Amino acid sequence: MSGGWLIVFAKAPRPGLVKTRMSPPLSPDEASGLYEAMLADVLKASAGFAEALDLEPVLAFHPPDAVAELIVRTPPAFRLQVQKGVGLGERMANAFAEASAAGAPFAILRGSDSPALDLARIEGTKLHLERGTDVVLTPDGAGGYAMVGQRAPDPRIFEVPMSTHDMIDRTVALCADLGLSVHETKPTFDLDRVADLAALESLSRERSSDLCPRTVEAVADLRDRGVL
Repeated sequence: MSGGWLIVFAKAPRPGLVKTRMSPPLSPDEASGLYEAMLADVLKASAGFAEALDLEPVLAFHPPDAVAELIVRTPPAFRLQVQKGVGLGERMANAFAEASAAGAPFAILRGSDSPALDLARIEGTKLHLERGTDVVLTPDGAGGYAMVGQRAPDPRIFEVPMSTHDMIDRTVALCADLGLSVHETKPTFDLDRVADLAALESLSRERSSDLCPRTVEAVADLRDRGVL
């Protein structure tokens, strides 16, 4: 089976819109600069993952007026589409619904602030969905998840409080109540707060060079300048 979607959920790297929980110590401009580096790494890596796994790469972006600034940052293989909905849960649910409406047999949605998410986790998610698992989650180490896959779109799994310390636990429990099978992959990490940068810096040189060289370079520059 092939033809599934790999959706990158992202925002335009604008000061005050992204990585706000890193300010302070980062200024809004520094936070958006770090996110810009992270997004570049995630898009490049995801384009490669999609090609290797026969997936269609899709950038689901916010806000709607950001298409011009994002299209120049996005590898040409990507389909770009606006995130639709009021809250995060609704926007994620709509992204899965759009994948299904376009004929995708399944979809995998990853965040843009998890630069260490690798091919093995995405490949494993794809295999579980193809074999019949309803929902596949990749824990982010902070109670949420960095990636979610669905074999068929079910918006009800997003009807839990978002960005909380027990979001993934609530999601798993809700799936059980709904009769949906769930698999959890090996965890990764998100870069939401300054303290999270320690996980990035614990990566081996080989992994960081392969997955997120721009992010590592941006963090190193902030440390060199005494911001961190």
